Amino acid sequence: MTDLRVRRVDFGFFVRPASETQTGSPRVEPCLGYLIDHPEGLLLVDTGMGAHPEVDAHYRPRRVPLADALGAVGVRLPDIRYVVNCHLHFDHSGGNPLLPGRPIFTQRVELDLARHTEGHTLPELIDSPGASYAELDGEAEILPGVIIVPTPGHTAGHQSVIVRRGDGTVIVAGQSHDHATAFTGDVLAHRAAGHGVEPPLPVAPAWIARLLDFDPARVVFAHDNAVWEP
Repeated sequence: MTDLRVRRVDFGFFVRPASETQTGSPRVEPCLGYLIDHPEGLLLVDTGMGAHPEVDAHYRPRRVPLADALGAVGVRLPDIRYVVNCHLHFDHSGGNPLLPGRPIFTQRVELDLARHTEGHTLPELIDSPGASYAELDGEAEILPGVIIVPTPGHTAGHQSVIVRRGDGTVIVAGQSHDHATAFTGDVLAHRAAGHGVEPPLPVAPAWIARLLDFDPARVVFAHDNAVWEP
């Protein structure tokens, strides 16, 4: 197979308040999506930030509209054939209503949360006209060389996207971790446990082992410009 190109898409930034950073200070974070060039069609992982007065007051976002963000990498809205949301919070599914008819790959548990849990996301982003979900129950190869792996934690239905390439696997980890440093911490905790280091040790999510099974060359994130490499 031709190597699958993975490109970053910039949807702007927002300010995470101090109450959510665990550092005592607010933090400005990027909002990033990823475009996968596949022979069967362009796949977009995450679609940017939705808008709501309460959301805007809380996070103070500066949005790059979906069409503009795609245009910056030479792509138009009609070019997108598939969508994956790592999860359905407002800052990952904001452009979904602009892509009617495209299959949106999501974990069934995440869609259920979005539809029935107040405050999980902005309801108008979920069942917009033409929304078409491909509901998953666990790991699935959705296109040749593109595998979705559940990575719950941030939400119960969070998922990451594995892209197999000849020069090494790329993992689009979304918000499995807020930043690459946190991912490093979990990888090293898993490694320490595997080397028999005595407790106490931090406990890494069980799915870290599954991601490492793919021998990733690069891991990219939704809210960090940094790239993890082994």
